[in-house]
Amino acid sequence: MELIQRQTSLSANIVAFCRFLRQKGYTIGPQEEADALQALEVLAPFESPESLQLCLKATLARTLPQQMLFDELYRQYWRELEKAVNSKVKEGAAEKKQAGKQPTPKVQSIKNWLQGNQSRETEEMATYSTHEVIGRKDFSAFGSDGLWEVARLIHRIARSLALRQSRRRKRTNRPLQLDLRRTLRLNMRRGGEILDLAYYEPARNKQQIVLLCDVSKSMDLYSRFLIQFVYAFQNAYRRIETFVFSTSLYRVTSQLRQRDFGIALNGLADAVPGWSGGTKIGASFQEFCRSHGGKLLNKRTIVIIMSDGWDTGNAEELSESMRFIRSKAAKVIWLNPLAGSAGFEPTTLGLQAAMPFIDVFASAHNAESLRDLYRHLR
Repeated sequence: MELIQRQTSLSANIVAFCRFLRQKGYTIGPQEEADALQALEVLAPFESPESLQLCLKATLARTLPQQMLFDELYRQYWRELEKAVNSKVKEGAAEKKQAGKQPTPKVQSIKNWLQGNQSRETEEMATYSTHEVIGRKDFSAFGSDGLWEVARLIHRIARSLALRQSRRRKRTNRPLQLDLRRTLRLNMRRGGEILDLAYYEPARNKQQIVLLCDVSKSMDLYSRFLIQFVYAFQNAYRRIETFVFSTSLYRVTSQLRQRDFGIALNGLADAVPGWSGGTKIGASFQEFCRSHGGKLLNKRTIVIIMSDGWDTGNAEELSESMRFIRSKAAKVIWLNPLAGSAGFEPTTLGLQAAMPFIDVFASAHNAESLRDLYRHLR
């Protein structure tokens, strides 16, 4: 189908799908196409492929006979589209071989979506592809000329992750947000006629995050970027407590609540006299366990540690404090900027002491690695 072969974006394929339905006798004009696209924008992201199908069915199938035929026509169209995509992939085999045997971003995006998976750009941040080079560049390689652009990217990633983490919903009888999928399911027995409406409302998110960020001298190349990430994340996700440490531990939650990042940095400078000093992770973590652990740690708490693991203190102190944190928290995530280097091995005494009590050990050396944090938070 030539019409299908030319489409490489979700909105273009929805318009093409409307034309396909018109060929099958559906009365669909520009207004119906606009309604379908608007519904997609309002309801996205979808929890499952069936949610997308139900959304289009509700906006494009007006009569009972149309609804009865819709599911088969829907499957038929996307089967044809997948064949078209696969054909396009075969034609471009030589180009893909030169590019590392990877399909083009647009083709891969359509294939992922056909398989029920949203593209990573759509799922986490729609404009990320425009910053791909910056996102993959190591923080330590940025000069002063690129700091503003990477700072904006980090801010957008952090807010995107925080908002996704905060997005929870539950059923309600109050007429708030329409639950399209439950509404269609409730009215199936009525032959598709919409008589009963189902709603949902935001549910209270009980998950709490504790951030422990290393600001010692060895982290200088990375801490300025990580602090920007922490600042943006905390201002979008309210159930969070933030601490920084070098030779001592400092609670900086209130300083990072400032709306202006410059004011927040000034507050940090006043609150953290040990910035860019030595590193005593064990002593700092013991202070956290003693002063804050009993109140902040429980089975709904995720602890995120951002550190390179270089510790000039007592490794036994670090081991004991990590054992306590792991026994109380739901999950412990350690993000190490050095882990993005080729051939990296966690051989420092600090990391060897901590590793038995870490659930996720990952990199934090560039913007893309910070974006990947979301899959560890689920």
